Amino acid sequence: MRVLVVERDPTYSRASTVLSVGGIRQQFSLPENIRMSRFSASFLRNIDEYLGVPSDPPIDIQFQPSGYLFLASPENAASLEATVKLQREEGVQVALLSPKQLKVKFPWMETEDVAVGSYGLEDEGWFDPWTLLNAFRRKATSLGVHSCSGEVRGFVTSAEDVMPPPSAALTTTRIKYVHIHMPDSLEYQPVACALVVIAAGAWAGRLLEGSGIPGGLCRPPLPVQPRKRYVFSWHCPDGPGFSCPLLVDTTGAYFRRDGIAGNYLGGMSPPEGLEPDPGDLSVDRDYFQEWVWPRLARRVPAFESLRPRGAWAGYYDMNVFDGNGIVGVHPRVQNLFVGAGFSGHGLQHAPAVGRALAELVIAGRFQSLDLRRLGWDRVTQGEPLREAAAV
Repeated sequence: MRVLVVERDPTYSRASTVLSVGGIRQQFSLPENIRMSRFSASFLRNIDEYLGVPSDPPIDIQFQPSGYLFLASPENAASLEATVKLQREEGVQVALLSPKQLKVKFPWMETEDVAVGSYGLEDEGWFDPWTLLNAFRRKATSLGVHSCSGEVRGFVTSAEDVMPPPSAALTTTRIKYVHIHMPDSLEYQPVACALVVIAAGAWAGRLLEGSGIPGGLCRPPLPVQPRKRYVFSWHCPDGPGFSCPLLVDTTGAYFRRDGIAGNYLGGMSPPEGLEPDPGDLSVDRDYFQEWVWPRLARRVPAFESLRPRGAWAGYYDMNVFDGNGIVGVHPRVQNLFVGAGFSGHGLQHAPAVGRALAELVIAGRFQSLDLRRLGWDRVTQGEPLREAAAV
C-alpha cells in the first residue's frame, strides 16, 4: 500500500494541533469517547513502542499528570454524578469531591456556588502537541509514507464503475482521482487513488462540499465547520501551585498551569450568538477582559490581580450536528473515509481514531473499539449523539 499525505500548511503554523492546550482526559459522557481516551492514554504512555524510530532518541511529550477538575452547580450536580458513574463503569479512575473536600485539596479555590466536582486521578493532564505531531510525522516517513505540500481542490468520481445491488435505493460512486493544487502552479496535479481519507479538521466540511462529487451524493453534507477559539496566557505569582489541575468552571471557563513559575493558560467557548469570525486567526483581547477573566477571578480570588501576557487563536473542527466526531465510510462514496468533527477533543483522540480508520481500511470493520455509533448513520437519520462534557 502506498500512502500519500497532502498538507497545505507544511509548517503547521495554523494547525489545530499545535494551537491547542494539549489536554487529555477520560471524563466524557459517551462510552465511545471514554474508550478512545483510554486507548490514547495507553498510546501516549507507551509512545516509543508505537512511534519510536530506530536510531532516534526516545520521545518525550512532557506529559503533566495533573488531572482535570470539572465543577458543577447545584442545577448540574445530578448530571455530573451520573456521568462519573458511567466513567467508573468504563474503568476510569475519577473522584467525586464535595465543596468541603475541594476546599481542603485546593485551598485557592472559591467553592460557595459549587455543589460537586469530579477529579481525574489517572491518565489525565496535558502534554506538548508539537512533539506528538512530529513523532507521528517521523514515524510515517520511516514507514515509507509520502508527503506532498499542496491543497486538495476536488475529486473525480465514476459512478459507472459501481453497480449497486438491485435492491439499493441510493446511487453510489467511487473516487478515481484527487486534484491537488501545488504551490506556484497554475494547474492541478491529478493523483490516482484506491481510497481517500479526509482528516482535514475544521475544513473537512468545506472540502467535501466543494469537491466536485455530484451534488446529490453529498447529501446530507458533512456538518463540520471551523470555529475560532482563543487561548490566553497570564502571570499570577500567587496563583495555584504545582498541584493545579486543568479546571473547567461551572461557567465553562477553563484554565491550567503552564510550567511552574506562576504562568497559566485558559479560555472559554463563546456563548451562543457570539461566535467570532473564523476568517482569520486574529485575537479579540477584550473577550478575555469581558468574559474569561471575571469568571476565573470569581473561582480563584488570586486571579483578580493577574497580569495578562500573550494570546493566540486556533480552530475547532466543530460538528454543528451534535459536537462529536464522525468516523467511518461515506454512505454513498464507497472509497471515501472520514475522521473529522471532534469539536475540541481531536488531538487526544487522534491515536484511537487513526487506529479505527486503519482497521476499516484493512479489515473492513472496527476491531479494537466499536465506533459504529460515530459513523454517518446518525447524520443521515437525524439522530444526534450528544457529549455532555464538552469544553
